[in-house]
Amino acid sequence: MSTARPRAGPPRLIENERVVVTQWRFPPHGETGWHVHGMDYVVVPQTDGTLLLETKEGDRRAELAVGRPYYRQAGVEHNVVNANDFEFVFIEIEVR
Repeated sequence: MSTARPRAGPPRLIENERVVVTQWRFPPHGETGWHVHGMDYVVVPQTDGTLLLETKEGDRRAELAVGRPYYRQAGVEHNVVNANDFEFVFIEIEVR
């Protein structure tokens, strides 16, 4: 059950009328908690590793590599879990 997982820390680096830039730092096996993205966003991994994406449609794993960004549209609902035994970090850029 996800309640036993540590929470990822999301310090905001930039927030203005156009973008929100957040640095997500996941302890080993840490999670974001369930959430819905209200804005389009780009994720830029700062660590190589595996994330577990828990969704209503089922779980899937994503292999991320440093500097290889990906884009998603608003409306994504999920819980993101660090599937690694080490800290995982990414930068999230949300576009208003």
